[in-house]
Amino acid sequence: MVDSISDKTELSNGVKMPWLGLGVYKVEEGREVEHAVEQALAAGYRSIDTAALYGNEAGVGKAVGNSGISREELFVTTKVWNSRQGYESTLLAFEESRQKLGLEYIDLYLVHWPVQGKYKDTWRALEKLHREGYIRAIGVSNFQIHHLKDLLSVCEVKPTVNQVELHPLLTQKELLKFCRQHDIQMEAWSPLMRGRLDHPLLKELGEKYGKTPAQIVLRWDLQNGVVVIPKSVRAERIRENADIFDFELSSEDLTKLDGMNENRRFGPDPDHIDF
Repeated sequence: MVDSISDKTELSNGVKMPWLGLGVYKVEEGREVEHAVEQALAAGYRSIDTAALYGNEAGVGKAVGNSGISREELFVTTKVWNSRQGYESTLLAFEESRQKLGLEYIDLYLVHWPVQGKYKDTWRALEKLHREGYIRAIGVSNFQIHHLKDLLSVCEVKPTVNQVELHPLLTQKELLKFCRQHDIQMEAWSPLMRGRLDHPLLKELGEKYGKTPAQIVLRWDLQNGVVVIPKSVRAERIRENADIFDFELSSEDLTKLDGMNENRRFGPDPDHIDF
């Protein structure tokens, strides 16, 4: 049972990753992202998830650097964008991200999307950076089972994490099962369905447990062994999203939430990307 904001999952290479993190997608560079990270760290978060695409790595780095929290306590994730994929270009992109973040090393570096014809070369670059100590753990994002099988057939270091869109309307059970079999930690982006929480079951369970619909969904993730990185810029919402460690959903209610699945995506389909 995950019962504290300080609890962590152990990745396949032994690195420990917090179960809860702050996502900063679409959070503006500068004061907005700095404030969000400051509020999250004050609330007990120790994991921050950004990406080159988000354009706010410098703000994340500034807030982290000014926090006074020891580097060893923090877990910072960023990602290589599609247009920079390929071996040499990924090495350059990583260094740019590292400089913006102002960090000696990155805790988790992800291949943002499975760009056909490029993600294997991109992965070789991540393996090199991992060997050299610039990255503690390497992983992927938005990879389907067939992408993972393809990568696993050639990689020297297997992915430790697969970050994907996952929520009660898109439960990804087959992918979750595959990742468990291969000791790849699943992580959910957009766990709160981009705010689409007005569902009768979520309201019903919220009343039953004395929690908000968002808290019900985040707890469902944790009890399914999925790391979550909800995004918010509001201090009260950041604290609310962290208030999920004092209750446990029954197995019956977990099954009910699974039953909400519609295989519905709010983001792009990883098999049909043109960006």
